[in-house]
Amino acid sequence: MQIILLEKVANLGQLGDVVKVKHGYGRNYLIPQGKAKRATEKNLQEFEVRRAELEAKQAEILADAKTRAEKLVDAVVTIAQKAGVDGRLFGSVTNMDVAEAVSAFGVPVKRFEIRLPNGPFKAIGEYEIEVALHHDVVTPIKIVVVAES
Repeated sequence: MQIILLEKVANLGQLGDVVKVKHGYGRNYLIPQGKAKRATEKNLQEFEVRRAELEAKQAEILADAKTRAEKLVDAVVTIAQKAGVDGRLFGSVTNMDVAEAVSAFGVPVKRFEIRLPNGPFKAIGEYEIEVALHHDVVTPIKIVVVAES
């Protein structure tokens, strides 16, 4: 299936690229998410008319991600969870918990922007994680998990 990308897609291409993808990926993910359109003559002409508008929108999204990343530089976010005497948590700290804590810190993030390389945290301590605010904007932050008193 040939599609036109309406925004940058990781490991696929840039805005305006015409790429070939598997039918299921295009039909079930890219097109419903608004990331692509089928590469027909009509859609190609419509894209060329709207190209400047789409590029401006993507530039605005990138600028917003950069300003949010600047606020997160050297950020230390503390999360309090119930823990046992040995330091193990009752449960775990997931990307959703981290997203809520970072949003409470003052920078709105969504849970899918949080990258936990080793999975959820299951013990108290300090952890380095990455927040991917855009494909091109990834910033590290420190998470401190403490025992709830």
